Amino acid sequence: MTSRTSSAADFLLAPEVQQILKTVFANPTQPHSRSALAKATQLTPDDVERTQQHLLQSGILIQHPAEADGEAGPVSANTGFVFYAELRRIALKSFAAAEPLRAMLRTKFKDSVLQAVLLGEDAEGTLNLLIVHGERLPEAAAMAAACQKLRGTLGRHLQVHVLSHASFEAHAARTQLAQRLASGEAMQILAPGETKAQAPSGRGGLLQAAKARLTAFRL
Repeated sequence: MTSRTSSAADFLLAPEVQQILKTVFANPTQPHSRSALAKATQLTPDDVERTQQHLLQSGILIQHPAEADGEAGPVSANTGFVFYAELRRIALKSFAAAEPLRAMLRTKFKDSVLQAVLLGEDAEGTLNLLIVHGERLPEAAAMAAACQKLRGTLGRHLQVHVLSHASFEAHAARTQLAQRLASGEAMQILAPGETKAQAPSGRGGLLQAAKARLTAFRL
């Protein structure tokens, strides 16, 4: 198994469980074969088999009929599992979304991204990410490339919105973002002060002109 950074969910879920759930939850109704899971998670076939059996016995996964004799049937998420919604939220708030996104923004865009909010996911599993830039504007091509690479790691699309600080304040008031954050529907994954990005100094005209070059993009 490849090396990995510690996850906030480590005290609840073993690393092998996290890797499999991240893959399965990205496409919960799609059957996943053992070989496909091994390739996606970079776990050994034995680790996949052992962890898969544990999740099947726990009711977290369900197994489908085998496509050929002598083969184990593929598995998918058991969306009827009593704790399915809770496990999915834990995954999104840690290893399956929030932590990889935070790490990417804090390393590659520490001089430009002031804060970031994970708004949640849509019915198709697309993650919606709201990024607030500071005095400096993140380079659009670099942001697109970084998100595209992360999409391969997460196994799901990203809908990214980049706003200026002033636009974010207006957006937060208009969409009742504070209530969504308090309820857990949305999650702040990067707060002001966690990066080197500086808040705007009032040069509104320049910021608005720069903002016009950035639009929401889906990857």
